Amino acid sequence: MKIPLLQIALLIFQISHSQSDSFKAPGRLVNVGGHRLHLFIQGKGSPTVVMENGSGDFSFIWSLVQPKVSKFTRTVSYDRAGYAWSEAGPVPRTDKQITWELHKALHSAGIQPPYILVGQSYGGFLVRAFARYYPDEVAGMVLVEAVNENARIIIGGNPMRIREFSKGRTAPEIQQSLFKDSRTTYSNAVIKLDTSIEFPLDRLPSSQQQWQRWAQNQSTFRSTVDSEMTWSPEDVQRLYINKENPAYKLGAIPLIVLTRGSGGYNGRSDSAELEQERFSQQEELSHLSSNSKWVIDKNSGHNIHLEDPNLVIRSIGEVVEAVRRHKKLK
Repeated sequence: MKIPLLQIALLIFQISHSQSDSFKAPGRLVNVGGHRLHLFIQGKGSPTVVMENGSGDFSFIWSLVQPKVSKFTRTVSYDRAGYAWSEAGPVPRTDKQITWELHKALHSAGIQPPYILVGQSYGGFLVRAFARYYPDEVAGMVLVEAVNENARIIIGGNPMRIREFSKGRTAPEIQQSLFKDSRTTYSNAVIKLDTSIEFPLDRLPSSQQQWQRWAQNQSTFRSTVDSEMTWSPEDVQRLYINKENPAYKLGAIPLIVLTRGSGGYNGRSDSAELEQERFSQQEELSHLSSNSKWVIDKNSGHNIHLEDPNLVIRSIGEVVEAVRRHKKLK
């Protein structure tokens, strides 16, 4: 028993001391108005591919994708405020606030448009918001298992629409300077040690798995995810209300939508209904642009960037080439 206890003690020490050498930021910390975001930049060339994470994920979730994409253009993965190496930002965590911070960080770091945005799951909402707020800077997009604004998710065994949790709140103006009372006060204590690395996170390189164990135990991360998810129904409801509004669509920019083959509804009496609805909504996402392609990946679950990274790499490459050559997707 001595060896396991020693290992646990060492892991707790590592997680509790985020500034240890093992967990130094691999990228740059960029000031966005009183707090700093962590940007990990690789490669050279234009357009720049910017990767937006799903809820609860960190910049290194793209470790199986970013290095290969960076061989043919510049890439940026990053941590939203309150995640991993990024400092906590102002609340509420609205799509307008989050995308403004990313936009500010990119320009402050000297990473100029055009951008190709890659968004997975919740990140799909965010890259669509970025394109809405900064349309002249977005040249293409890849949606990786992005959630439709009318999608149902299983909560407590029941299918529920995210937008139905909206309380009709109005988003405040963007907070461009971080004042003392404008963000949540966080405790530095580790609440409950979470050392789990489950599939498909176990496909990450071992060093990134260590980062995952450290990052998922930071109190700022836990509070930030809660803030994002508490507010997201408001943003999703607004998307739903405006789904036919041209300003909420993507014009004719190259767009590839990647969808998993199975929604995981097996064993439910309503599985066929849910699956048909899911496919219909994913196809609907491809109609956001008149220059789009919809790909169903039967070899992957929700985390295509981990389970079938080569498909994501190829899809990004297609969009990069379409943008560079000013041609429609094949």
